[in-house]
Amino acid sequence: MTAPTPALSADHTSGPDPARRPDVATPPRASRARTAVAERVVRRAFGRLPLRARLAGVEDIGLGGPLMDIRVPDAFFRRIGVSGLIGFGESYMAGEWDAPDLVGVLTVLADNAADLVPRSLQRLRGLWALRRPAAQLNTPEGSRDNISHHYDLSNELFALFLDETLSYSSAVFRGLPAEYDLLPAAQHRKIDRLLDTAGVTEGTRLLEIGTGWGELAVRAAARGARVVTVTLSAEQRDLARARIRAAGFEDRVEVRLSDYRQVTGAFDAIVSVEMIEAVGAEFWPVYFRTLDRLLAPGGRVALQAITMPDDRLRASRSTYTWIQKYIFPGGLLPSTEAIERITTGHTSLRTAQRIGFGAHYAETLRLWRERFTERAAEVDALGFDAVFRRMWTFYLAYSEAGFRSGYLDVQQLLLTREETA
Repeated sequence: MTAPTPALSADHTSGPDPARRPDVATPPRASRARTAVAERVVRRAFGRLPLRARLAGVEDIGLGGPLMDIRVPDAFFRRIGVSGLIGFGESYMAGEWDAPDLVGVLTVLADNAADLVPRSLQRLRGLWALRRPAAQLNTPEGSRDNISHHYDLSNELFALFLDETLSYSSAVFRGLPAEYDLLPAAQHRKIDRLLDTAGVTEGTRLLEIGTGWGELAVRAAARGARVVTVTLSAEQRDLARARIRAAGFEDRVEVRLSDYRQVTGAFDAIVSVEMIEAVGAEFWPVYFRTLDRLLAPGGRVALQAITMPDDRLRASRSTYTWIQKYIFPGGLLPSTEAIERITTGHTSLRTAQRIGFGAHYAETLRLWRERFTERAAEVDALGFDAVFRRMWTFYLAYSEAGFRSGYLDVQQLLLTREETA
């Protein structure tokens, strides 16, 4: 067994707090053989990629491109050998590697995600890939914990990088690239497109699954709709209620701290923005059956969903990921095909329209990431440490790279009921 190597913090003066993040503070123990295999796999993969991986400042691997500065190679390879992509992300959090153009490096990796691991090792995925903890299963109780982990961090934190609408989902811009001051209008454009798709007008009984901080509910109420909106985040509920009250629509909008499975009634329209990603594959049939149950005859469902390729979903749906461990416990992106399989197999709902705009999400994430970086001192003032900032920088850059590479997409879907004679 090899001895642990102390991890470096963002400023390389002291390690991350072992009590708060033990898996970041100290690289895992691993046999020399396992670390050596990981190093061979990484060297082989990087050697064929358009990037420049520099090891300990003295050796370069790759065909040239954005620089990946691997400062502590032994710890980097050890982490990957033990926990794969989780270790890759933890190594960045620990400061063991960095990149002047982090999005550029991650985009190269996302472009080649399917071929980074040799096919012979991919067939043995079940032997080395970590399994998602049972505690992250999205039961009603588990969902509350999972949502709280992310959305109850701090309303003030989200307000530092989101625009004034507090919309935490992809905007729709008139043109790309965009500037930060265009975000509010672009978020309203996204919301209005969804409300139009759902047919929300005066008197519409609207259900929103996933309140966010209330912007969609406010715009729906301004159209004359009667809105019920549900969330599992107490922080979001409280601020959403205050914003709805300030907008003068308290009599038209009811904000409930409730699981979507607990909702009863009938609604002319149902809207949900990037909430399906938190449902979990085991509960996708329940989610869509719930939409089917709650939709009134002739009603319409408008969803905004982040999607991934179906072959990658099938290969990785049971794998525990860095995003699940540190950012969205219990989260999993569906594929377009998975949505079709489930709605066809479990409901009378059918996809009537689909619009993709992944490039707009890449731009949205860039603006958020740059704003988050600019306001680092204010993040610190809220009590979040340098490792948290590296974690969130990695999360935002990792997500942006997924959309820039085309590995991820974001879509607005219209679902209508297949009426029987």
